[in-house]
Amino acid sequence: MPDQPGVEGLTRAITNSVIFADPLHSYIVKVSAQPYQIAIYARVSTDDQRCEMQLTELREYAARCGWTIAQEYIDQGYSGTKADRPALTRLMKDANMKRFAAVIVWKLDRFGRSVRQLVSNIQRLDELGVRFLVPSQSIDTDHKSPTGRLMMHILAAVAEFERDLIRERVNAGLTDYRHDYTRGRVGKERHSRSGKDLAVGRPRKIFRRDQAAKLRALGQSWRAIAKTMGVPVTTVRRALNG
Repeated sequence: MPDQPGVEGLTRAITNSVIFADPLHSYIVKVSAQPYQIAIYARVSTDDQRCEMQLTELREYAARCGWTIAQEYIDQGYSGTKADRPALTRLMKDANMKRFAAVIVWKLDRFGRSVRQLVSNIQRLDELGVRFLVPSQSIDTDHKSPTGRLMMHILAAVAEFERDLIRERVNAGLTDYRHDYTRGRVGKERHSRSGKDLAVGRPRKIFRRDQAAKLRALGQSWRAIAKTMGVPVTTVRRALNG
């Protein structure tokens, strides 16, 4: 009697075949492995530079992993600080169309030099279920790994920090402008970015409040008064109730 396998129900995966074995019989079932589709992104800042080194390393990495390159996106002569890059725009659109499962980049600064834009694009890819990898810097946003989850938490913290800094700078600028406007310096010593040198905030709506009050006394609705005065309903309410 022939020797039987030591472990019943043994299953082993070899390339694209799965061997099922038990004490009574063994057989091979062919299964189709879905290729892992990836996108390569490369960028250089000037027209006299070349992306070949980036592309060669990324192609070799994809080959070692057994991945299929769905598309290569190359921005030739575009600065990393620019948000409007043709190849990057196409990449993000194709990611939205689920045309690949991951994006690999040679270095993080190739994908973007602006922290705000970089974090925004990586988070957008993550929302679409697309991995972002930088093999040379050991960056991988795959949620299956603790490192990938930590990476996304860090990026979220960076994005929040960046928003807080922007908000702080804007508020500081508004406070300074408001102070100069009150002292009469705006229009003389400094000017607004629009060149109109207006006060901070929305300009006040000018209308005949006395006439609006008379119309209200006659029993007209807020909406009818606002239409007659040519101002929003909330403006009329605030003026007459304030």
